[in-house]
Amino acid sequence: MAFGRTSLGSAASGGRSTGAGGQRPLSDINVTPLVDVMLVLLVIFIITAPLMASSIKLDLPRTDAGQPNDTPRFVTLVVDAAGKVYLNDQAVSTDELAAGLAKAAAGSRDTEVQLRADQSVPYGRVVELMGIANKAGLSRIGFVTEAPPKKP
Repeated sequence: MAFGRTSLGSAASGGRSTGAGGQRPLSDINVTPLVDVMLVLLVIFIITAPLMASSIKLDLPRTDAGQPNDTPRFVTLVVDAAGKVYLNDQAVSTDELAAGLAKAAAGSRDTEVQLRADQSVPYGRVVELMGIANKAGLSRIGFVTEAPPKKP
């Protein structure tokens, strides 16, 4: 017995599909078009939702208390293989280094020290320079290194 829908019925019964031998009409709802429309609407909402969230117009209060810094502040501290110390590419003694770092810390506590040390410099010397920077009030220290050459 086949389950299908016919609009006119069978020709033998005179156009009507009633009776025990005729086909029954299909009473199920076809949900495929409904699912297609819902998926299209879902895609549209996914695309437009971020655009709707940023369209809120606000009149925010103005203050100069929390102005962001345009450029990050840093000082460069270099120790070469001979143990000579350079602050911002100027050769300095230990006392001059402490004074220069204290001056940089007076400008901003967020100033970063970019420490570049030769491979042959003893670890104790690097730690000593870090201690001088810390005593000056600069606690943000970044170690600058070079990446090893890539092997072909």
